[in-house]
Amino acid sequence: MKNDRRRAPKGGRPRPAKTQKPAQKPAQKRTPRPAAQPAPPADQTPRRFRLGVIPGATPGKWVDAWKERMPHVGMDVVPITVAGQRAALDDLDAALVRLPLDDRDALHVIPLYDEVPVVVAPIDSFLMATDSLTADDLTGQVLITPGDDVLGPLDLPTQTPSFPTIETTKDSVATVASGVGILIVPMSLARLHHRRDVDYRPLLGGRASTVALAWLRDATTPDVETFVGIVRGRTANSSR
Repeated sequence: MKNDRRRAPKGGRPRPAKTQKPAQKPAQKRTPRPAAQPAPPADQTPRRFRLGVIPGATPGKWVDAWKERMPHVGMDVVPITVAGQRAALDDLDAALVRLPLDDRDALHVIPLYDEVPVVVAPIDSFLMATDSLTADDLTGQVLITPGDDVLGPLDLPTQTPSFPTIETTKDSVATVASGVGILIVPMSLARLHHRRDVDYRPLLGGRASTVALAWLRDATTPDVETFVGIVRGRTANSSR
C-alpha cells in the first residue's frame, strides 16, 4: 500500500493537507425601510370643497376631475333647491344654479348651458305621437304647475288647472301619469323623475332654463379658481 503521508521537508514537520474553504453566499442588500411620515396635527382638519347642486344638474365629470387633480381636498356634493339656491351659497364654496339668480352683484356667475323645455304627458297621449311639439299643439291641455317650478309663467294656449298647485315636480309627474294634464319642465327634470307610464317631447320655441356656476365674490379662493378651471375645461398645466 502506498503511504498517504506527505513527505516532510528536511528538518521540518509534515505539511498539512490543503482544505478547500466553503463558498460564501453573497451578502444580501437590505432594503431600507421608508421613513415614517409624521401624522398630521390633531387639530388640523383636512380641507373640503362644498359644491351645491340643483335638481337635474349632473356634475359627475367635474367631480371626477376634481378627485384626480385635487386628491388632498375632499369634495362634498350638497343638494340644494332652486328656491333656496341664493341663501345656500352663503355656506358653500360654489354651486350649480338655475338663472335668474337674486343678488347678482354679490356673486360671480358663469352660465354653462341652456336646457331645452319638454312637455311631459301620459305615454299613451296623442302628444307623444310626434318627435317634438309647438305651443299650438298644446291648445286645450290642462297645464300642471308645481310649487318648485323653475320656468315661471308660460304664454301657452293651455287651460288653467282646476286643482291646487302641486308641491313638487315629482308629485306633478305622478299626477300627469293619471291622465289629468301635462307638465312643462327642463329636460333634466323630466329625466330625473321619469316613470314608465309617462314620456316627454321637446317644446320648440319654449323657454329654456340656463344652468350656471355661481359663488360669492368675497369668497374666491384658490380651490374655487381650480374648480372654475375644471368646469371650463382647463388642464392642470393650463394658465389661468
